[in-house]
Amino acid sequence: MSLLIKNIDVLPLDAAGTLHRGTNLLIEGKTIRAIGDLPPDTHADEVIDGYNHLAVPGFFNAHCHSSMTFERGWAEDLPLDRWFNERIWVAESALTADDVYWGAALAACEMIRAGCVAFNDHYFYMDRVAEVVEQSGLKATLTWCQFGLGGDQEIGTDLRGALAFAERWQGQAEGRIRTVLGPHSPYVCPPEFLREVSALARDHQLPIHIHLSESPEQMENSLKQHGRTPTAHLEACGVFAGECVVAHALYLTPDDVAILARHSVHVAHCPITYMKLAMGISDLTPLFDAGVNVALGTDGPGSNSDLDMKAVIRFAPLLQKYHTRRAEALPGDWPLRLATVNGARAMGFSQSGELAVGRAADLTLFNLDQPHLYPRHDLVANLIHSARGSDVSHVIVDGQLIYRNGELLTLDEDRIKAEADRRARHMVSQATHTVREYRG
Repeated sequence: MSLLIKNIDVLPLDAAGTLHRGTNLLIEGKTIRAIGDLPPDTHADEVIDGYNHLAVPGFFNAHCHSSMTFERGWAEDLPLDRWFNERIWVAESALTADDVYWGAALAACEMIRAGCVAFNDHYFYMDRVAEVVEQSGLKATLTWCQFGLGGDQEIGTDLRGALAFAERWQGQAEGRIRTVLGPHSPYVCPPEFLREVSALARDHQLPIHIHLSESPEQMENSLKQHGRTPTAHLEACGVFAGECVVAHALYLTPDDVAILARHSVHVAHCPITYMKLAMGISDLTPLFDAGVNVALGTDGPGSNSDLDMKAVIRFAPLLQKYHTRRAEALPGDWPLRLATVNGARAMGFSQSGELAVGRAADLTLFNLDQPHLYPRHDLVANLIHSARGSDVSHVIVDGQLIYRNGELLTLDEDRIKAEADRRARHMVSQATHTVREYRG
């Protein structure tokens, strides 16, 4: 299968900051064959007119809980502790595998429409999310969240079941699925459980995806309970011995930053959640200076309220500028790089994140013919600060066109919306108790 996009502006996000104007982009199979002049033997199965459009690497959502679309609007105007204890963990007492499937399917529709090509999901009943990935054409890194508390504190399976899931789905969907292990956090998981997960991850060569340092209370309680910061505690438990993505990492000491850098830990930054739950914000500069790979994520729709990576790309620099009082914070195309190449790296898709010959054909086209995208003094600035997820016209993953001019090509969106709405209402109506307690 080959696809030719003609007369298209291309922002490869290469090291040189190149911008190609009115060029050609040829895809053959899963990879990009040419940008610019076409090979003499070019014969495309499909041709797209790219006039007044821009091609960019597709977005990688580095941390989310996709099936929490079911809790969108269900836990509003609450601080983090009450958000968990009074709403989220109550709703999840009634969660079923079918709920997870339809919630993830709804999330896939939403993410594709906003230019996302891959997501890093941390939730439950993950076989059902893997089915959605297969059907949608998206890429994903999937983990079955574990609390390590035993009994009914786990949802759907225990750690051995989560490991079996990881081995069952690793490399499936023609290589579009990667699997990892996912202890919830150092404030929930007992130290002995974190050590057990770390040992399994090393033995089976699996990365880890975990929440870290979301509040000052978590920092204070960790120092009291373990004599270490949450970051130092995870290091002591062996969590950073292999590849690891930590979500949030808002409250870090200089020693914590050095730990993350020393172990090449990836940080998934989710700014809209931090604003909505009044969690605070951190200056990302120390992480950048230490060489830590920082990527962007939406977090779940229960906290962010949507899965629009384009909105995250806009808010990340705005919040950094506001917090640091430096207009130069996250300048130029940095926010785009955090959402593309950095996210792809964090999620283990090393061939994605940049548009170049021989690289994976994971890309998004924006329709530039919008009032809010004129004038075009700086196309990169327009894309970051003015473009919207709704401006996406095409999404291509591994060379497969999965979205074209408002039409999802791989999913039955109308059925998904109807099923998800009905099932979400039923789920929260059946919720009766909290499945655990958040204590920071």
